[in-house]
Amino acid sequence: MMTISTKGRYGLRMILDLAAHQEDGYISLKEISARQSVSKKYLEQIVPVYTASGILRTVRGPQGGYMLAESPSSYTVGDILRLTEGDLAPVPCAGQDPAECERAEGCMTVSIWKGLNQVITDYLDGMTLQDILDRYSGEAGSNYVI
Repeated sequence: MMTISTKGRYGLRMILDLAAHQEDGYISLKEISARQSVSKKYLEQIVPVYTASGILRTVRGPQGGYMLAESPSSYTVGDILRLTEGDLAPVPCAGQDPAECERAEGCMTVSIWKGLNQVITDYLDGMTLQDILDRYSGEAGSNYVI
């Protein structure tokens, strides 16, 4: 079973929170932690992945915090999840071209896994952070809990 890790789920929630509050400028992890009910310590473990990738800008100090480097429409859910999860393929051979399995040439199921991988990829890469914000605006007000 393909499972998105806690790191991936909380990371996506953190990034969506920043996207939802981008007009507020730099946001502290303490604020995100309170809104998302995720410990600040856990967010501190996730944030380096996103800052190293260039998705987040950071400022230190009392007025410091984090913000998205670009607009929410610039990032897909797939972009965000791949940073914490790596390859999102349901089985190892599905993300490989050609499949690096000794049975791949005669495998009757490899096309199933590759097809499923394509559906997952198309779905996650076809949805931007802005799409999610647009879908849920009005339902949760300005306090997004995802």
